[in-house]
Amino acid sequence: MIRATFLGTGTSQGVPVIGCSCEVCRSPDRRDQRLRTSLFLDYDGCHLVIDAGPDFRQQMLRIGAERLDGILLTHEHNDHVAGLDDVRPFNFRQGKNMPIFAEQHVLGEITTRFAYAFDQDPYPGAPRFDLFAIDPEEPFLINGLEVMPIRVWHGHMPVLGFRFGDLTYITDARTIDAREMEKIMGSRVLVLNALRHEPHYSHLHLEAALEIARVCEVPMTYLTHISHSLGRYADVASQLPGSVALGYDGLSFDV
Repeated sequence: MIRATFLGTGTSQGVPVIGCSCEVCRSPDRRDQRLRTSLFLDYDGCHLVIDAGPDFRQQMLRIGAERLDGILLTHEHNDHVAGLDDVRPFNFRQGKNMPIFAEQHVLGEITTRFAYAFDQDPYPGAPRFDLFAIDPEEPFLINGLEVMPIRVWHGHMPVLGFRFGDLTYITDARTIDAREMEKIMGSRVLVLNALRHEPHYSHLHLEAALEIARVCEVPMTYLTHISHSLGRYADVASQLPGSVALGYDGLSFDV
């Protein structure tokens, strides 16, 4: 069994957005307060995180994380990787490098943005990573958990989703090719991005996300990577079909 917890369900700006006074950004409902998108997985005591954006430190503190066994990266945008420096407490506590799993071009970005961690003689307090390249065509194992990569498109940018047994996780997708859609089929739970009501050039909007959930016939879909433009949680949740729910920070579920 996998226990999944939403660490963040917001867009690159988070919710509330700096300087915004819309009803969502002013909402007192904690389900409308969204850190940058990330998911925590607990599989038989193996702890994994998908994406480590600028809120990674706050997210780890909020769930009381004491150990982390690896980080999977969907792509190289800052709201998904900017928090990687904050693996340092895990390095110190666990006495080893942090495994990072991503496509080769994403790992290349990591070595550039965090170049100080890869110096020949790095500063003693620098984060320490072990980098593992993902072949998007091949499943791989992390501590006995099989991970199936799923190629999706963030506009024209290649991004990875992941399937873990009966759980499929996809964020920052705008289109999914038919061959990759087949990899979702048979999932019991799908996590899928839904930015807003209106179509967007690089993200799924609500109607498109609902159509993917319908076509894939997934019993339960949680929506993530949600902007303030989608509306208040209470208003949107009441309009969704029974097999679809809005994710929110802190929500946990078992698969």
